[in-house]
Amino acid sequence: MPKVKSTPDILLIAATVCLLTIGLIMVYSASAVWADHNFNDSFFFLKRQLFFAGLGLVAMLFIMNIDYWTWRSMTKVLIFVCFILLIIVLIPGVGLVRGGARSWLGVGAFSIQPSEFMKIAMIFFLAKYLSEKHKYVTTLKRGLFPTLGLVLLAFALIMLQPDLGTGMVMVLTSVVMIFIAGARIKHFMFMAVLGIVGLVGLIISAPYRLRRITSFLDPWEDPLGTGFQIIQSLYAIGPGGFLGLGLGSSRQKYFYLPEPQTDFIFAILSEELGFIGGAFVLVCFAILLWRGLRIALYAPDLYGCMLATGIIGMIAIQVMINIGVVIGLMPVTGITLPLLSYGGSSLTLMLSSIGVLLNISRHMR
Repeated sequence: MPKVKSTPDILLIAATVCLLTIGLIMVYSASAVWADHNFNDSFFFLKRQLFFAGLGLVAMLFIMNIDYWTWRSMTKVLIFVCFILLIIVLIPGVGLVRGGARSWLGVGAFSIQPSEFMKIAMIFFLAKYLSEKHKYVTTLKRGLFPTLGLVLLAFALIMLQPDLGTGMVMVLTSVVMIFIAGARIKHFMFMAVLGIVGLVGLIISAPYRLRRITSFLDPWEDPLGTGFQIIQSLYAIGPGGFLGLGLGSSRQKYFYLPEPQTDFIFAILSEELGFIGGAFVLVCFAILLWRGLRIALYAPDLYGCMLATGIIGMIAIQVMINIGVVIGLMPVTGITLPLLSYGGSSLTLMLSSIGVLLNISRHMR
């Protein structure tokens, strides 16, 4: 292994801390009214987000100093444990149901979401497999099928919850990694056909997904039902204008936009901070993705390259889907905005993943 540099990527750290700080401010601003009404404590969500932000930062700094090759030997254990957790969460009475999905394990307000852990574990697995079996990546039998089989098995377990958003992020991240590893274009065409058939099957099995798609095309067709969230999101972004209504001055957070501190936090940010605030957040994400891509390009080995590619690909996909939903370009999927949205498991794991990126940056060529 190359000699470890004394400092990790400073710009990546700066972009991460900046986004995390904005996220904490916006979680409080977006949730204060909701929290005061439901819990008699306007700081209810902020206190929990602060706890997980602190936990995530400690994890990021700790993992930043662990050689990323350490995770290579732990991959099988990680993926096995995550599969076990995905099975356990489906057991009635064990898995907690929130938002119509049995996706959580835990007690009271503190819980974990196994599907979030699976997203990260799948990146570690694919990075190890694709770096070791690189010469087979252009073949179906020894390259594509083994990887797709494991990804689709995890996706099937996640869909039993159901959690289409997290499942989509995991599958798309896996596809990006397989493509970067050198898979053939004709195999990707096969995967695209397989994906379309699977999507049609998912829609047929649950008609509400078809209604979500139709509401995305014309949300005003059902303004009080499937189109409600998109309409309220647009009502938040529109009045924000160039400079916004002012921090804390959102109108949509007064019980118009459901749980604005989670999936639609960017809508509240755009309403309060306007185009300038939204653009600044996008610039911070662009810096984070640029530094992540640079780390992947200059990683000292294929394993480090694939690991960095998976992590930065996951972040990019989540950002594109979340903001696409918020501005009405995509159907509602239930994807959080990395580092900004409220959520314990997602925030802690995202910061931990960035810690892995930072360690790879210390080994860059």
